[in-house]
Amino acid sequence: MLCKLFVFRHAETFDNSHGVFSGWRDSELTFKGLSQAQEIAEQLKPYQIDYAFASHLKRSRRTLEIVLQNHPYVPVFIDDRLIERCYGLLQGRNKRKMEHENPEEYAQIHRGYGFVPPGGESLEIVEKRVISFLEQLTEWLKQNPGNVAISCHNNSMRPFRRIFENLSITQMCKLENPQDRASVCELELGNSSLVSQKRKTSRLYWKGVRIPRKIKLASDAQNPLKKYY
Repeated sequence: MLCKLFVFRHAETFDNSHGVFSGWRDSELTFKGLSQAQEIAEQLKPYQIDYAFASHLKRSRRTLEIVLQNHPYVPVFIDDRLIERCYGLLQGRNKRKMEHENPEEYAQIHRGYGFVPPGGESLEIVEKRVISFLEQLTEWLKQNPGNVAISCHNNSMRPFRRIFENLSITQMCKLENPQDRASVCELELGNSSLVSQKRKTSRLYWKGVRIPRKIKLASDAQNPLKKYY
């Protein structure tokens, strides 16, 4: 059985346009971002969408809301395994300024796989929680088949593309995901080799990350994948 996953990065935010490390900052979409989200909506208009997931951040939820304007009555669930990489103490800092002041460190932060910024996450950590989400979603879809829209962030979209496009870690780290197009992935529910079935729950990988008090990772009681929490 095949299900389609429509995986897309949120549209442009004010943090994106100002060139700062956004991470878990809750930046709003710009006017350009609203237009980009509309382009994704037009791309996915012909498809059937049965379920949808987003992170709790406004940019992810607002992009998804626009995408689903042609698909009424689709249940939407919040799952923060899809949230952007946490940049810890770097959040809010200007990227160009940091690249100019310390190009080697910036390169590690921007494209490194295992580099952990102070109080933040590496891309490796993000990948582990995204894989946890995908494994659980796959099992759930076996009992509840349907097509799924997934509103991601730049770093949380990379593991999806690595899996479905069969990319290396190096190739994944070089990806820069568009903000006006969705990747249409075919998920074969009978294919147990798609992702590893032996990984530990990603809950373990939140340890040590600077989580603001207002963020509650178990914020969606309706999430059918809530076993994660």
